[in-house]
Amino acid sequence: MLKNIYLNFKKYTFLMGQMVSRDFKVKYKRSVLGIIWSLLYPLLQMIVMALIFSQMFRFKMEGVNYLVYLMTGLVMFNYFSEASSSAMGSVCANFNLMNKVYIPKYIFPLSKCLFVGINFLLTLIPLLLIILFSGDATTHCTINIYYLLLPISYICLFLFTVGLGFILSTISVFLRDIFYIYGIIMTMWQYFTPLFYDISMIDPKLQIIFKFNPLYLYIDFTRQIILYGHNPDLFTWLGCIISSVLVFGFGCILFKKKQDKFIYYA
Repeated sequence: MLKNIYLNFKKYTFLMGQMVSRDFKVKYKRSVLGIIWSLLYPLLQMIVMALIFSQMFRFKMEGVNYLVYLMTGLVMFNYFSEASSSAMGSVCANFNLMNKVYIPKYIFPLSKCLFVGINFLLTLIPLLLIILFSGDATTHCTINIYYLLLPISYICLFLFTVGLGFILSTISVFLRDIFYIYGIIMTMWQYFTPLFYDISMIDPKLQIIFKFNPLYLYIDFTRQIILYGHNPDLFTWLGCIISSVLVFGFGCILFKKKQDKFIYYA
């Protein structure tokens, strides 16, 4: 079974690459700076958010580079938000193509997550510059050996996002209201994820609930390495791996079970 999945995936790798390439061309069509916006936009966003939270609202954390703390969370959450939202509508947006030729339907949400993922990797460049050149003598972040573990948090975030993308794209075929509902959910999710505030500010009883938020786990995994220079604790390790595998697995099963009915709701 695994061999068939691998061969099927390999067979359509070129098509998936073409779809990702198409998304890039459409996104930056008639743009003067083109793909440079993938670097410039997150950098400008980081500057604006830094001014708002560190200067206007005076958010600070003792002994921690607040700018890095804020941007580490925003970069990861923005990837999740954009990728899951794009994946949600990917199947509905390609009904015409599905009616003409056979294409494995999982390619649509997966290609969206990969496309946004490339942008995410590009945003890590300005983030790295902020890590290296911001902060004072007590809050400056340094590159450490645990940076080698960072891809684990990004892979877990990717698997979780793809899994949720499969779930959302399946639901959207049968219930178009999900497009409006998910916008509200994302707004709530953003505030329930400690992006610009420290979880220690929350009531200890509520902290337990917040710590079971998968996005908090992925972001905290990254922050423990970048900000504090140590290996993430066991709870964070297990939480990241288990949540990503469970959601990815459930998403794959649900999508595969329902995909044959998609064509009836075109």
